[in-house]
Amino acid sequence: MKIKSVTATWLHVPIPPERQHVTDFGRISSFDTTLVRIETECGIVGHGESKAAVGSASTNHALGTIIEKELGPQIIGQDPRDISRLWDVMYNGSRAHFALDRGHVFPVLGRQGLNICGIAGIDMALWDILGKSLNAPVWRLLGGRRHERMPAYASGGWAPADRIAAELQGFIDSGNFKAVKMRVGAGDGEVKNSIARVRAARAGLGDDIDIMCDAHGTMNVAEAKRFCRGVADCDIAWFEEPVTADDKVGLAEVRACTDIPIATGESEFTRFDFRDLALLRAADIFQPDLAIAGGITEAMRIEAIASAHQIRFAAHLWGGALAFAAGLQVSAVASTAFILEYSLGANPILRELAVEDFVAVDGFIEIPDRPGLGVTVDYDFVNRVAVRS
Repeated sequence: MKIKSVTATWLHVPIPPERQHVTDFGRISSFDTTLVRIETECGIVGHGESKAAVGSASTNHALGTIIEKELGPQIIGQDPRDISRLWDVMYNGSRAHFALDRGHVFPVLGRQGLNICGIAGIDMALWDILGKSLNAPVWRLLGGRRHERMPAYASGGWAPADRIAAELQGFIDSGNFKAVKMRVGAGDGEVKNSIARVRAARAGLGDDIDIMCDAHGTMNVAEAKRFCRGVADCDIAWFEEPVTADDKVGLAEVRACTDIPIATGESEFTRFDFRDLALLRAADIFQPDLAIAGGITEAMRIEAIASAHQIRFAAHLWGGALAFAAGLQVSAVASTAFILEYSLGANPILRELAVEDFVAVDGFIEIPDRPGLGVTVDYDFVNRVAVRS
């Protein structure tokens, strides 16, 4: 079996004005991702997903070029089932032969950023091919699922204090969720406004619903500490990305000042980033985004670090159907995984890219047993939303 072609397609879906929301990323007027397609000489096709930004909207021309013109040519003609070796080939570039021979990495550059995002989508597609070639779901190849279904939390929460409880209650009612996530931080202006919104959410939802708070890395250390003090009696399930990913020492300082679990990772790229978080004792929960952080192969390495340091795993699943499916496969296997993110924002690439749907029932998501990633790409949808250069 040999790789015949590697292609990348930017998918851009405008969001109707009445469904747009405003956050610290600005007004979200579109949902964007890059669809990776790998075809083998024997006709098996695998799909993956790469993201050029951690949020919803992004310009993906550069990412597509990296995948098609730089990373793809390095693996064409190779056996797609040699996934770990191909990951190292792409990561180390022209020095891959040295790295493979000596057993340690030394990439040319591309240690973070779009290069790793491109590897992520290719890696997912390779696992999809392997699963399809063996007629087995990816979770079976990774060691077997631990549960037939997993709990999910509804992710959204942008409304002001006087409407936040109603917004979150609507999320809860849509799938009988027992946990919800709301956004806090720079979009609220001052820290006191974030505190007021959280307190309003807790008052409106009662004590039986878990509430997660996500600052998208927009607070500084002092603000994050003030926020933690202000919501100390609200029984917050976790505080996500209090400060920028560039300030890991500051994140550790925030964690040291509170007993609210600290979650982070959607803006990190590889196991080396997560190793540093673990060694700094900066996080209670790792949240890699598989469309950013090197795909399934690297996510399993990250989860091994989490397990070794008694850190839990909750993948960032704010993306399209393939990124969600990849995160689902890893979460089903991971010993430290305990919950799934389920986007309640306007996300047509999650709902429409795949023929299959991922439906929350009584707050749980079923772990599918379809081959590969378990996703059938709807190419009518792809052709409608693809950006043609």
